[in-house]
Parts: sequence; C-alpha cells; structure tokens
Amino acid sequence: MPADTHRPNSLDSFWMPFTPNRAFKADPRMVVRAEGMFYYTPDGRAVLDGTAGLWCSAAGHSRTPIVTAIQRAAAELDYAPNFNLGHPIAFEFANRLAGILPEGLDRIFYTNSGSESADTALKIALAYQKARGKPGKYRLIGRERGYHGTNFGGISVGGIVRNRMTYGPMVAGVDHLPHTLDIARNAFSRGEPPHGIEYADALERIVQLHDSSTIAAVIVEPVAGSTGVIMPPQGYLKRLRELCTKHDILLIFDEVITGFGRLGAPFASQYFDVKPDILTMAKAITNAAVPMGAVAASREIYDTILASADTPIELFHGYTTSGHPLACAAGLATLDIYRDEALFERARDLSPYWEDAMHSLRDAPHVIDIRNLGLIGGVELEPRPGAPTQRALEAFKLCFDAGVLIRVTGDIIAFSPPLIIEKNQIDLIVDTLRAALGEIK
Repeated sequence: MPADTHRPNSLDSFWMPFTPNRAFKADPRMVVRAEGMFYYTPDGRAVLDGTAGLWCSAAGHSRTPIVTAIQRAAAELDYAPNFNLGHPIAFEFANRLAGILPEGLDRIFYTNSGSESADTALKIALAYQKARGKPGKYRLIGRERGYHGTNFGGISVGGIVRNRMTYGPMVAGVDHLPHTLDIARNAFSRGEPPHGIEYADALERIVQLHDSSTIAAVIVEPVAGSTGVIMPPQGYLKRLRELCTKHDILLIFDEVITGFGRLGAPFASQYFDVKPDILTMAKAITNAAVPMGAVAASREIYDTILASADTPIELFHGYTTSGHPLACAAGLATLDIYRDEALFERARDLSPYWEDAMHSLRDAPHVIDIRNLGLIGGVELEPRPGAPTQRALEAFKLCFDAGVLIRVTGDIIAFSPPLIIEKNQIDLIVDTLRAALGEIK
C-alpha cells in the first residue's frame, strides 16, 4: 500500500500540470497575491509578470472592475444552465464579442478553455461539412509544432511531440503542414520573417495526397506560442487563406494566445488582414479571472448547420458551464477595460520599443535567435550539449529570484507581458534576463 500522504498544507496531493513535479516540490516557488503588473511571494517580494500569467492576464492582475463584476454576478446568479434555458448576460457578452471580431464571425459558442475551444472548432467544422452534404470531407490538417490544447482533438492536430507520443493513435484522418521556424534564413528577424511563404504551399501536396474532397479544415495558430514563439513568414497566412478557398477547405485560426490585443489589434486575423472561417479564443477573454473560452463561426456555418438539422437540437455539443454567468460578467468587465484604457492601441504603440528591447539581447550569452511581434517575444538559447532545456530552466529560476517572471518552453524563453506594461518595466525584464544569462554556463 502506498504511504499516506494526505497531510494538511503539504505539497503532496496536487498533481501539477506541465511541471516537473518532483523538482518543483523539492524546491517550490510560490506566489500568493497579484496586483497590476506584479505577483507577490509569501514573504512579500514583488515579481514582475513578464508573461501575463500564461499569456492570459492581458489587463494586469486583480483589476477592480472585473473583481466587482464577479462578486455581483455570484450574488445575483451563481449558475444557470444554457441547455434549453438562457440568462441575459450570456447573450450580451456574445454580442459584445461579435462587435470586435472580424466582420461576419458573429456566432459565438462558449467553452471553458482553449483546449475545449480547439475541439469545439474541429467539431463545428466537421458538422458543417456534413450539413452541406459533404460528409466525406472529414480530414483535419494541423501543423508541426502546433499547439491546440491538450484534449484529444487538439493534440491530434497539434504537432508537439511530447504532447502526443504517450496517448496512442488519437483522432484518425489527420495530417500536418510543416512548421515555419527557419532560423538558418530568418534568425533575428524583426516582426514577420522575410523567408518562408512557401511553407504554405505544402497544403497543395497534402491535397494531392488526400484530395480536397476529403479535407474538412486546416487549423493553425497565427503566431505559434507554446511551441516556442514562431512568427508567420511574410505573406504566409494570406497564401494559406488563398489555398483553403481554392480547395474548399475551412480555415481555423486558433487565437487563444493572439486574441484580445496581443499584436495591437483585437485579433491577429485583423492584424494580418486574413479572415478565417472559424476562430478560437480563451485566456484573455476574461483576463483569466474566470476560466472561459469561445469559438466564433461565420454566419454561413451557423445557418447551414441549423438549416440542415433533422432534430430540434442542431449541434450535439456543449459543456455544463458553457456561458457561465460569472465568466460572462468577468468577460464584459474585461472588454470594458480593454476599450476604456485603449489597451489594444497601447500594445500597438509599445511594440517598437518592445522590439528594440528584445533585440538588444542579441549579444547576450547563449542567444541564437530572437523573435518578436506585437507584445510577444521569444529568445532562443543554444542548448547545453547533452542537457537540452537546462539553460532556459536555469534562466527561469534566476529571473524569478531576481524579481521577474519569464516562461520557458524547451530552450526558448517566451515573453507576453500584460498590455499595461511600462517602458521601464520592459527595460527591467531585459536587464534581468541579460544578467541571468551572464551567470549561466
């Protein structure tokens, strides 16, 4: 029998996600409070948040309007189902979202996370193809190094090896485009790298292999975040849109990371002027104060599925807490902050300063590439021989101890600060990382 480890106030019972549990519990780093741009440790030390939590607290932490909205909602309507019943705030929030989304993407399906949003988008794509009389269009095309959450649909179209290798055959009928990271040609590019539009043409080869009559949708992140901050080459997303239209394939943008101002526009599709057929969102939708996600579909997709249904329920899909009252309240308050404080415009205006600050690390020890777009930054380190990821992990610990939170994925250090960041705080992030890299062998 295993030993009894049910101890009060211990670290034993919590199985932490995407964390080396043994290493963390041997040397834990904890935060107990957050406000504005900072987390605070148990001993009261401030840690500047260089990652907006996990790309999600775009308006900064513990914002009073969001807190107040959640408190009010909990007191008035703590929960209501959205199966054959409605509550007004869910409809209000959907309308507000539609007002900032690309024109025509105005049918909103609520989820509770980015993972659920990805799977929901894939299911809507398949349901649409069947509804329009093309059930043979069932294949789903993802991309190498893509990240679309951790549900089975998402890891199937995703392309991160460690997320896939343990879980068997996954969803059938999936293929993958090549990723667009090309350090040999694009190292230290500012913004969209100049080389690589031809990576989109790989879709033509997939069509030749499977035939477009079997392909339902292509799903990509406009900017690949969790895999190591990979920017789309110039013209790549437009080419992908053209090819999907040419072959009658739906294009899904996974904007769980890029949504809500990260690139200086409400969504990356507007920044790149490329309109997908379906768009996923989560993270900053509520400033992460309450878990929530959503999928925006075109009106054509929505109308086609409803018109062809042979049962009163048109789409057999949903979640117990879809459109939760507290999440909708938090979302409305979050949208108010984004609008009233012009945070999307602020991100756009800060982007040149952020870009220069990121690229000032070009001569720092171990740095082999720097990538940036909007208020996103990635600093790639040369792996330590025989010990990949160790340099980045050491940088994480050194930076945290020095008062700055960074994110590590492989040997890449990723940044995505809250949109309220000040220039002197950008300088602090860069100076702290430079000092940390100087200590690492």
